[in-house]
Amino acid sequence: MAVTTPRPRRDRAASANGAGTAAAPGDLRDARFQAFALLRVAFTVAPIAFGLDKFFNVMVDWPVYLAPWINDVAPGSGQDLMYVVGVIEVLAGVIVALRPRVGAYVVAGWLGAIIVDLLTYSGFYDIALRDFGLMLGALTLARLASVYDAPRS
Repeated sequence: MAVTTPRPRRDRAASANGAGTAAAPGDLRDARFQAFALLRVAFTVAPIAFGLDKFFNVMVDWPVYLAPWINDVAPGSGQDLMYVVGVIEVLAGVIVALRPRVGAYVVAGWLGAIIVDLLTYSGFYDIALRDFGLMLGALTLARLASVYDAPRS
């Protein structure tokens, strides 16, 4: 098990002035950085894999999970909407890879929308609960990214 040493807290005044916004160094011996790296990889790979599968339906027949009310208001068929969803998910994964400070919130918001879809379509509450856990993981990545992913100036 890795042993971490606590880092001194940043001065709140320095943070308010922008002086404390430098990213913490990435040290793979640090459990906090390991958590950040693991979540970053997971929320890069998973959205890209699931997004690509929206085009091929290998893992599951994705339109089955679409609430009827969404299918009624969306133009085209459920599969047509899944193509759009697939593109959005691939882009979300790429954003997490490049800018985890932003991408993690994009993925969390997207998961929130999926949860609404699943909760309004009876029978998929277990999957909604799973996606809620994933959303919490994405929000955790966002918080860790605020430390380990330096803001662009």
